[in-house]
Amino acid sequence: MGTSAEPEEDSSSRRDEEWPEVEKAEKLARGAALKWASAVFYRPDKLEGLGHYRSREAQRNSSIQSRLKSTVQSHLEGVSSGLEQLRSAAGDMRSVRRDLCAVRWHLLGSAEGVQRLAPLRAVVTEHAQMAAVMRALPQLSSVHELLAQSLHLLQGQQLLEAHAGLMALERLRDDISSQLHCSSSLPNDQALGVVESFFGGLQELSDALAQQLWRVVGGSVRLVQEDPALFVSAVRIIEREESVDDALLLGPRAHRFPAPGRPKAWRQRFYQVMQETIAAAHFKAAHGDVKGPGLGRHLAALQSDILAELRVVKDLMVQCCPPHYDILSICTRMYHQGLSDHLQDILSRDLDKQEIFMLLSWVLHVYHSPEMMGHPDLLPEVDVSTLEPLVSPEVVEQMERKYVAKVKASVTEWMRRTLEVEFKEWFREEEPEMDHLGFFQSALPVIVMQMLDENIRVASQVTGSLQQKIYAMAMDELEAFLIRLREALGECGKEHQKDRARPKHYISYLLAVLNNNMALSSSISTLHPGSASLAKPAEIPSSLKTALDRTQKKACRLLLEELLLDLQPLSVQLPSRKWLPGAQLVNSMCEVIDKYMRDFSHVRKPIFTFLLAESEHLVMNHYVRALMEKKMVCRSAEERSQLSTRLHQDACQLRELFHNLGLAESEQTLEVIFALQELIRLQDPALLSLEVLGFMTKYPDISDEHVSILLDLRGDVSKEVRNVVLEMMAQNPQSLPENYQPIFSNILVPAPELPFCLRKGKCA
Repeated sequence: MGTSAEPEEDSSSRRDEEWPEVEKAEKLARGAALKWASAVFYRPDKLEGLGHYRSREAQRNSSIQSRLKSTVQSHLEGVSSGLEQLRSAAGDMRSVRRDLCAVRWHLLGSAEGVQRLAPLRAVVTEHAQMAAVMRALPQLSSVHELLAQSLHLLQGQQLLEAHAGLMALERLRDDISSQLHCSSSLPNDQALGVVESFFGGLQELSDALAQQLWRVVGGSVRLVQEDPALFVSAVRIIEREESVDDALLLGPRAHRFPAPGRPKAWRQRFYQVMQETIAAAHFKAAHGDVKGPGLGRHLAALQSDILAELRVVKDLMVQCCPPHYDILSICTRMYHQGLSDHLQDILSRDLDKQEIFMLLSWVLHVYHSPEMMGHPDLLPEVDVSTLEPLVSPEVVEQMERKYVAKVKASVTEWMRRTLEVEFKEWFREEEPEMDHLGFFQSALPVIVMQMLDENIRVASQVTGSLQQKIYAMAMDELEAFLIRLREALGECGKEHQKDRARPKHYISYLLAVLNNNMALSSSISTLHPGSASLAKPAEIPSSLKTALDRTQKKACRLLLEELLLDLQPLSVQLPSRKWLPGAQLVNSMCEVIDKYMRDFSHVRKPIFTFLLAESEHLVMNHYVRALMEKKMVCRSAEERSQLSTRLHQDACQLRELFHNLGLAESEQTLEVIFALQELIRLQDPALLSLEVLGFMTKYPDISDEHVSILLDLRGDVSKEVRNVVLEMMAQNPQSLPENYQPIFSNILVPAPELPFCLRKGKCA
């Protein structure tokens, strides 16, 4: 037992080493069986069915073993049959090998005999060639006659008959050449050369027919209306030649013998001639014919001619051509591409603004409109929207920028001349014209706005983007114009300073400039694209708004300077003892102010109100400035009382004047004169510190220099009181409130006089 078990264990271990999967499967099976048995027999009462389970598993094992045996038996039988077939095939291969060796030895023995048959083979080849020539002799004799007949038919424009003769001759030539070529394994160049020489006139006939065809195709648009049969004949000939080309290139003879002159590709040449004809007829205009008014005529001619010819193609030529020609689409693309190239050439030249406008408008609107490619007679077969743009968006953008530059140069020059004319009118002997309300004005704003509006409206006929570009350019040019207008006002002001008699109506024209500036300001919003549909006026660009404001301030400053020049002689007497007792000085000032306000009434109300307020501020500033010039020092309390009274009366008279002119007292700055009067009227100098403190609270921009001069003007302030006042000011600095209108910060204090010193002595 022990001896027999050892070999079994050895064989089992060897099997496990050779087939590790078997060992793994066996372990899994045992584990599964144990798991199943433990699940089934985990209770004692289940052990009664153990015999039943044992018999069932035995039957199952026997069934599985029988199926395994039958499967193994069938595989063994298949392997045995395959081995038998392999043995039979190996025997057959050995037999074939022996037969091939025998054939090889026989061929080596007969090689010399084959070489002796070479002369006979050459004789056979020559005989075949001669036989081919003999068979073709009856036809060859009529070649020259047929050539002459075909040429005669061609001259009589009998194209189909001439082409039939040409095809017959070509078939004869090709048949002879093919027979000569195929009768030998090597091409007989000498024989083929003789054939080509004999049929030399055939190529001339083909070329003559081609030239006649291309003349017919070149006049196709006219012929399909006058003689469509001739055009149809040309198309039929082209189709025949295409069929021959296809047969020779794709047929069985394509690789044996290349036919001379093939492929002719006449259909491709047909399209090429059509394109060349279209280009020569419409797109070869001379440079001088597309300049200025000639460009408009040229574009109108292109519009009418292309539309008319496409109608002919759609209505007539389509019926004369095979459907696969798609002649309408081809012609549409030809016209479109030719026109695109032609326009690109025109756009590359140096065009003026009117020419650029015509081209852009024509390309973007006329070409696609119902008057041309969108005509009802062409739709729906003709649809250029599927093609590339006639002019690329990049070129359109480039031409728009070029157009804007041209318009800008024109507008700049035009505005410069307009301003020169306006400048000359300022020196006229007559006053400027008035409107129905009595306001001075000139035609300047109307002319400028009309010119800018016209350019913007013209640009809107091309594209919205061009309109926006022209609008932006107009705003820039208007701003530059206002800058030049301010410079012109400065020049006019300088001329007036040299001689106040020139210009004669200096103030009137300044007022007209202000009214013009206001008219421009109110009209600018109407230039904005789409302003008619906006709920509120379009906003003016900030830079342009600043330019308008500066122009207004420039003219107002010149007017106020003129007022100041007339007030200057009167202010020389202020303050003085001559001025104290009477009101002549302030009466004269009121007369000057009233005269200027009457002149200012010719300007519109917003500006008049501004000038009135500025004039009041100017009078106040000039009046206070005169007090600060140390022209007078009160010698007694009586003089201080007279000075106080004079200041009060002058301030009241001036306040009443400006109030009557329309400036409310709350908007006046003359109140500072009343405050100064209170400072002068104070009888006890010891109370000056309190009075000055109240003054500082109301006018925080007053400085200690201003206060010192006012104290000097009183003439009764001791050094101690002065120091107390100034020390109080230093201890109570004031900050300027928001929206405070400066009074004293605009009034300069005269520099103190230096003491005069003698040499080697004390200063006086």
